[in-house]
Amino acid sequence: MNKQLFRIALPLLLALSAGAASAHGDVKCTTKPKSEWKPHEELAQKLTKEGWQIRRMEATNSCYEVYAKDPKGKRVEAFFDPVTFARVEE
Repeated sequence: MNKQLFRIALPLLLALSAGAASAHGDVKCTTKPKSEWKPHEELAQKLTKEGWQIRRMEATNSCYEVYAKDPKGKRVEAFFDPVTFARVEE
């Protein structure tokens, strides 16, 4: 029974994780090398001053990805250009 469940669950889990990973694949923030990126701490300070409540930040291949509550209190996943800190829409 466990083998049968594994055979069903594994492809389903792989399909779900592939879909989640590709959901952000189209977001391009910058083509500049990482040596030109500003530190993410500077973005965190900027957003905090603007009223954001940051839960987590990650660096993708070309963006800073921010999970936070925006100044209106809405939970968001936002992308920012790591060179200019301009918000990039998906």
